[in-house]
Amino acid sequence: MTEALANTVRLAGRALSRAGLVHAYGHCSARLNATTFLVSPAKPLGHVGRGETCSVVSIEGPLPEGVLGEVRIHREIYRLRPDVNGIVRSMPPKAMSLGTLKRTPQPRHGFGSYFHAGIPLWDDPQLLRDDTQARKLAEHFGQARGLIMRGNGVVTAGVSLEEAVVLTWYLEDAARVELDCMAAGHTDVGVLSPDEAAARATWSGRILERMWDHLTYGDPERTA
Repeated sequence: MTEALANTVRLAGRALSRAGLVHAYGHCSARLNATTFLVSPAKPLGHVGRGETCSVVSIEGPLPEGVLGEVRIHREIYRLRPDVNGIVRSMPPKAMSLGTLKRTPQPRHGFGSYFHAGIPLWDDPQLLRDDTQARKLAEHFGQARGLIMRGNGVVTAGVSLEEAVVLTWYLEDAARVELDCMAAGHTDVGVLSPDEAAARATWSGRILERMWDHLTYGDPERTA
């Protein structure tokens, strides 16, 4: 099971890199069980090689040697959210721009509807390399699917790592639409109603699987 999950972590990391959602910075993880998770190697995700070792991290213990400091974010979200099995910490450019304005996207189109419950803003541009701050961020994240950090990227969480990756792409597209609406001076129109957004935010029809297939297409470790 661990090696199969490590394969997914490597696939996810390279997919995020190809899509321009991470660069030198960013990491992703998948829950192994109730007490541990598997996190990507401490290097640019696009540079992670086939079969490369991922690190096992305890939800309750300190970070192992060699694991990136902001992996604390993953640990604290997993601790508070037993429903979460995959997390992505990324640097999408449009979401980064929106976050510097202390704004998060509204649910204006199909991809944005998946965040109809709201996208919290973490109003602090500093790196999170402190357990207390990471715990506060996880609490601020709450039951959301994604969070924007002011001037510091994005965190998404899903019932699987595949979902967290797809949600990262969706959040970036929602940020693109929000910025386009701001540029056009029309932020007061076009927001989906709660009922419209909830109905649109469906995974039926292989919606998640098709985006995962698109993002991982051609990867050397993809088996199908």
